[in-house]
Amino acid sequence: MTALPADPQAHEPLIPMPALTPDALRVAVESLTPSRMQAFVRDLVDATTSAQQLQSLAPLRTFVHTWGVFVAIQRYPSRAARLRHLEEVVSAGAEDPADAIAEIRKIHADAEAEARL
Repeated sequence: MTALPADPQAHEPLIPMPALTPDALRVAVESLTPSRMQAFVRDLVDATTSAQQLQSLAPLRTFVHTWGVFVAIQRYPSRAARLRHLEEVVSAGAEDPADAIAEIRKIHADAEAEARL
């Protein structure tokens, strides 16, 4: 796999890890990746609607988990760039994806731990 160029600031978080609430995650997504706000809002509406229909908090927990991991990854530019690169490797299908998939899993596991999920 190709190494990404080193950027000393890329290893520092752009923002502190926010609380795992829809409002705090919204502020973080707006700050880190404004282009993802439409997906964030759509997912929040879907989760809220599902929670009401099912009379269960499970859809909201899934929403918070998904977006909490997303924010934990995106707040580190180097980690976000590495994840994008690995996803491209898997999508391209030119290499054996096993190593890339293992590293993607590790990035997600590290982000879950960081977000305390």
